[in-house]
Amino acid sequence: MLHKIALGADHRGYETKEYIKGFADFVFFDYGTFSEDRTDYPIYAKAVCDAVLSGDVHGGILCCASGAGMAIAANRNPGIYAAVAWNACVARQVREDDWCNVLVIPTAFITIDDVAEILQGWATATPKEGRYKDRLEQID
Repeated sequence: MLHKIALGADHRGYETKEYIKGFADFVFFDYGTFSEDRTDYPIYAKAVCDAVLSGDVHGGILCCASGAGMAIAANRNPGIYAAVAWNACVARQVREDDWCNVLVIPTAFITIDDVAEILQGWATATPKEGRYKDRLEQID
């Protein structure tokens, strides 16, 4: 299970990021943003990915409106496997099959009540070995 998690969000994901920090089963490291003031998502994607790649945390979560921008920015970092998940089933599958180490939550397309299930689905899943891991080697 992922226990130490880096969090990041732009202004559109700020509210969800703050909500996530209240989940007691995890230790969160907040990389911003720290308000709803307009900001740019690549700043936070980079900070979270740096934390994941350094080994300081077990995984990362990024929040923005569609999830697309954060996922694109995060996946520019070799060794990061970021995926957008809008429900628990998708979150679990991207962790198991694709070794997703950075979960991206599309805040404009989910409710705040969905967040707990998405987080649990991702954080409790175990990446599969074999052909699933082999595919990552083709990417890296």
